Amino acid sequence: MNIEAIEKAYRRQARYYDLYFGALFHRGRKAVIDRIGCRPGEKILEVGVGTGLSLPMYPDDVFVTGIDISPEMLERARRRRERDELDNVTELRLMDAEQMQFADDEFDKVVAMYVVPVVSNPKNLVDEMYRVCKPEGELFIVNHFQSQNPLVGRLEQLISPLSAMIGFRTNLCLDNFIQETDLDVIERSGVNMFGYWTMLQARNIKPPVIEELVSMPASAGYAG
Repeated sequence: MNIEAIEKAYRRQARYYDLYFGALFHRGRKAVIDRIGCRPGEKILEVGVGTGLSLPMYPDDVFVTGIDISPEMLERARRRRERDELDNVTELRLMDAEQMQFADDEFDKVVAMYVVPVVSNPKNLVDEMYRVCKPEGELFIVNHFQSQNPLVGRLEQLISPLSAMIGFRTNLCLDNFIQETDLDVIERSGVNMFGYWTMLQARNIKPPVIEELVSMPASAGYAG
């Protein structure tokens, strides 16, 4: 997958995305937002906000920022914000999820729904999610990963060459993804129809490097 292929795929799908994927993925979106446990005043980042189907589900007392790589999808999200008067949606920005234009530790919670198989490098995506999330914050990911059913998994492998055309990978391994991204997963559950999609909740525990250096005894340094 590359940005050009992603943009082309979602340019084709933007007009019909809500019809095709609105009801199909609704339960997964609701499960994530219910699981987040938003507290008043928290700043939430939704990566890959798409047409904004999830935006009306957030509580009114949190501040939501959404980003997406597709101008066509984002334009529909903006229309939804205006139509539904979603004043708590503070920003909807065109942005590459692998190179976010946000400061470190900016958000309390970071959410990525149906995004991982779309990006060029999933590890870069998760690294950026960790970076912009506050220490002790949480990451929430919902995605399809390759089925453990041998027959279904084989079929997903067979159609994987069509990834660029359909707009997402079909053969991403969950265990490899968790290992390669160093996700500190605290909850893992199936969502949507037959639990075919997976929801991951992970902690953002950042090592206190600065504090460790400050508290390090002088004898630990190099001898003069």
